[in-house]
Amino acid sequence: MNRTINRTINRTIISTESAPAAVGPYSQAVKTGNLVFCSGQVPLVPGTKSLAEGGIEGQTRQCLENLSAVLEAAGTTLQNAVKLQIFITDMKDFPKVNAVYSEFFEGDFPARFCVEVPALPLGALVEIDAVGICE
Repeated sequence: MNRTINRTINRTIISTESAPAAVGPYSQAVKTGNLVFCSGQVPLVPGTKSLAEGGIEGQTRQCLENLSAVLEAAGTTLQNAVKLQIFITDMKDFPKVNAVYSEFFEGDFPARFCVEVPALPLGALVEIDAVGICE
């Protein structure tokens, strides 16, 4: 027996000028209940269409700063992230990404994965997304 249950799902679209605008048909983040789902952030400097300088380290730092801004707009912080996904174009950069990543977290780290991909939007070297908890 198939049953259809109609439920209204409350969701809030999160948008902030403190992070780059979406470069496609998606939202910076969507909040539902106490969870916020952040779209992948490439290392664009907010207010510009330029990738962050400084190679993989500078780009990783910019991605995490952008994610922090989106999470703050949703009412939480990067410290309340429970899962991050990292996409890099060269696995040889993994140690450098880890070094920058560790600067952004205190205490227990969120769950995470990192994979190498052949290319990322706008020629970025790294892209990072996150799921966070709002209190």
